[in-house]
Amino acid sequence: MRLSDEQYEFIKGEVVALFERYDVRCIPISGFELAYKMGISVIPYSALTEKQRSAAMKVSTDGFYMEDPSGNDLIYFNDDEGISYERTNMTILHEIGHCVLDHQGESDEEEAEANFFAKYAAAPPPLIHRIKPELPEEIADVFNISYEAACYAMKYYRKWQAYGSKNYTDYEVRLLRLFEVA
Repeated sequence: MRLSDEQYEFIKGEVVALFERYDVRCIPISGFELAYKMGISVIPYSALTEKQRSAAMKVSTDGFYMEDPSGNDLIYFNDDEGISYERTNMTILHEIGHCVLDHQGESDEEEAEANFFAKYAAAPPPLIHRIKPELPEEIADVFNISYEAACYAMKYYRKWQAYGSKNYTDYEVRLLRLFEVA
């Protein structure tokens, strides 16, 4: 599902504001670290009883975000040994997106927003631009994302180069400042 340009811009601004708020300054971006800083409990499916794990798998085979009755934010994730760290990290970033964007349901639009949130948080084009990649593998190595995600990031980076503003946006300037090399 394609979101409006305004939605994409809003989400990019929210990612940068989140990085600022929680002093995220190094690559690769860790969803686990960010969740910890935000006070979100991250719970692997393996920590659940068999009955709870079965119920969790019915909700999502990857993971999900919820607020418990006490108002605590929780992210449950599938930690099956066949699932790579890169995929798990993107799942955590996706679920953080649901939390940050205050999603209340599971609409196609909310899923598209959370997907974009995770994609932008994991490998923002202004930070990709610093490494001037020629191949997706370079993005995968630096940002610790899967090859598939790196291909999408490379495609998005090239669109950003071709169609983005020739001047950095306010949120892009703020992002670059966060990740300045001392």
